[in-house]
Amino acid sequence: MIAFPNAKLNLGLNVVARRGDGYHDISTVFVPYKGLSDVLEVVFADEPGMFQYGLDCGCEPEKNLCFKAWKLMADKYGAGPAGIYLYKNIPAGSGLGGGSADAAFTLRLVNDLFGLGLSDECLAAEAATLGSDCAFFIYNRPMVASGRGEILRDCSLSLDGYRVEVVVPPVHVSTAEAYRSVTPAVPDVSVEDIVRRPPEKWRGLLVNDFERSVLPAHPEIAAAKQDFYDRGAVYASMSGSGSAVFGIFSE
Repeated sequence: MIAFPNAKLNLGLNVVARRGDGYHDISTVFVPYKGLSDVLEVVFADEPGMFQYGLDCGCEPEKNLCFKAWKLMADKYGAGPAGIYLYKNIPAGSGLGGGSADAAFTLRLVNDLFGLGLSDECLAAEAATLGSDCAFFIYNRPMVASGRGEILRDCSLSLDGYRVEVVVPPVHVSTAEAYRSVTPAVPDVSVEDIVRRPPEKWRGLLVNDFERSVLPAHPEIAAAKQDFYDRGAVYASMSGSGSAVFGIFSE
C-alpha cells in the first residue's frame, strides 16, 4: 500500500503558556500543504524493516517515527511484520511536519493493511503519543490546534482562489532554541478569529511568535519572507519554528 504524506503549514503560532512537563501550550491553525509530499509504502514482510531514501531523515531507520508507528500498532493491536519504504522529499527540521506526517500515514496504512478497523479518533489518539502534531495528519484538513498541538478541532478555513508557495532556506533552526527565546503570552486576538478574515487582512495580525527571535538570527529566512511580499503575496510567514517560509497569493 502506497501513500503520499504531505507537509503542513502553520497559520499563526502563539506560544501561550509554559507547562510543568517541559512542553509549551500553543495556539495555531494547521493546514495541509499538498505541494510537497514524501512517498511511503507499507507491505507485508517476513521480518519488520525500515528503508529510507531521498533526503536524510536525520536518524537511524529503527529510530524513525514510521518504524515506531508500526511497532506501536504491532504491540498494541497485533499488526504483523511489515516492510516500510520511505522516500523523503520534505526536509527534516523545516517546520513542515514531514516526520509527523510520515508517522501518521504509517498508522493509517498499517491499520488498512492488517484490517485492524481502528477509527480516525483512535488513530489520532495513538498518533499524539508519537509527536505533538502527528494527530493532525490523521485528519489532514484545516484544524485549530492547542495544547502541545495535539488538541484539535475543525476550522472552516478555505484557501480556494489563492495560491500557496513554499521555500526552505538552507539553514537549520533548533526548535528548543526557538522556544527558549519566546516569552509565552495570550494574544489579544486568537489565531482562530484572525483566520476567519480574508488572507488580505492577515498581515500584521496573524503572527508566528518564533519569528521575533528566528528572523534576526537567520537573515536568509527573513529575506525569503520579504521576497514573497515583494512579489505580491497578500500574506507571508514562517511555518512552525522554521526554516520553511510560505507566501499566499491571490489568484
